[in-house]
Order: sequence, then structure tokens, then C-alpha cells
Amino acid sequence: MFSFFSKISASDNVNAYNFEFVGIEGNIIKLSDYKDKVIVVVNVASRCGYTPQYKDLQHLWSTYKNKDLVVIGVPTNNFRQEPGSNEEIKDFCETNFGINFPLTEKINVIGNNSHPFYKWARKDFGIGAIPKWNFHKIIIDKNGKVAETFSSITKPSSKKFLKAIDKLI
Repeated sequence: MFSFFSKISASDNVNAYNFEFVGIEGNIIKLSDYKDKVIVVVNVASRCGYTPQYKDLQHLWSTYKNKDLVVIGVPTNNFRQEPGSNEEIKDFCETNFGINFPLTEKINVIGNNSHPFYKWARKDFGIGAIPKWNFHKIIIDKNGKVAETFSSITKPSSKKFLKAIDKLI
């Protein structure tokens, strides 16, 4: 029984700040660099019906980056809608949407080969943290825990989404 509780308290020490991503240009994106900020992690794709949400994500980033919010885009081909290379993805995002928030390299966000951040998010929050499609949003609070998740259909400009952000900032 004692070791059971030890495992729980050890896992309580794990939060989003324990994870890092390789950036789309090969740089390292350490979530610990964003401690005490709200972090929005969104799996993205260039050939998805929700791709226009890039515009809303860029607006969110531009509006809130000075208010302790970070947006991180995570390209994935898990749903077969991001076939491009990292260079092609970066070019697409900059050219079509003026994206200047951090983007990771293309990774897996579901399944056994998913990035450790996504495995942790599921443990921390439950199945709601598992992307069902592209443009699934995970909001990390200022303590490094999953505060809320939003499905692809919820736009980053929606009242519901912005209310969740404002509550955490």
C-alpha cells in the first residue's frame, strides 16, 4: 500500500514542464521555458478542413503573448493530412497564415509512438486529452497541468475557448 502512494506522489511531480519538443527548425522547445504561463498546444495539419484555424491561432498568439500565453503548433500526419516535410510545413504556415508562434517538428500525437507529452496529457487529464483529429487543443495552466481540452470543432476565437483562456491568465 505504501509504494502505491509513493507512485502517486511521484507522478504528481510530473507536469508539462518536464517535456520538450524539437522545433520545426531543429531548435529545442522546452515547456519549462514557459513556466508560469498558459500554454496552448495544438496538433495541426496543412490539408485539413480545420486548417483555417491557423488564422485564429495566430490572432490568439498576437493578442495574448504579452499576457503570459504561449501557442505551440504540433504538426502531425496521424490523420493523413500533413504529408509535407518540416520545411514545407513551415513555409506553408508562414506564407498562408503569417504564423510566428512556435512550431514543433512533425510528430505522432496518438498511438504507441506518440510524443511523451501526449502520453502524459492522457494520464494527467484522461481521454479528453487524446486528439481525435487535427486542431485538437490542450490548455496547460500556469502550474503545468492540463486545465482543459477542446476538440477540433472549437475555434480558438470562440467565446467558450477565450473564456477558458481568460480564466487561466
